[in-house]
Amino acid sequence: MPDTSSAPLTRAVERADTLSDEDLAALCEAANSAIIEGGGFGWVHPPGQAALERYFRGVLLVPERDLFIARLDGVVVGSAQLVRAPRNNEAQAFAATLMHSFIAPYARGHGLARLLTLRVEEAARAMGFHVLNLDVRETQEAAIHVYESLGYIRWGIHPHYARVGGKTLRGFYYYKLLQPSSRITP
Repeated sequence: MPDTSSAPLTRAVERADTLSDEDLAALCEAANSAIIEGGGFGWVHPPGQAALERYFRGVLLVPERDLFIARLDGVVVGSAQLVRAPRNNEAQAFAATLMHSFIAPYARGHGLARLLTLRVEEAARAMGFHVLNLDVRETQEAAIHVYESLGYIRWGIHPHYARVGGKTLRGFYYYKLLQPSSRITP
């Protein structure tokens, strides 16, 4: 856990091509904390350290995925993924998806979720993408607030998006135009 004393905390977001053992352990701890708190990225119950390590190592191997990690005072406390359409999907090659974004509960309140989202947007824009898509559970109110405050437009609601604790939850779908000056035609 990062030091939460009165000294100013440093925030950083970076694209990760590799993860040191220390960073991987911190990322897994942050993911476990987020899952337990209900803000996990698909998992409802923590899958265990070994499964999370395999998962994050696997993400680094997928050519269409970029892993971004958020740091608070140098410690990894969250991540997000920028996902590109596979090469055979030329029709949707202009759009990318922001997925599996989370900040550990103990690191929230420092603007890292906003910074993480902005860095993913910058990378997507630099890669030439025109649209960034994302989806989120209705219970993830803080994330919804961040996305909407950054200009994401809710275009749909899935009434049976997820099951958590025996309850069916809705999912909200969003998009943001990254290059609004260019006209996207069907």
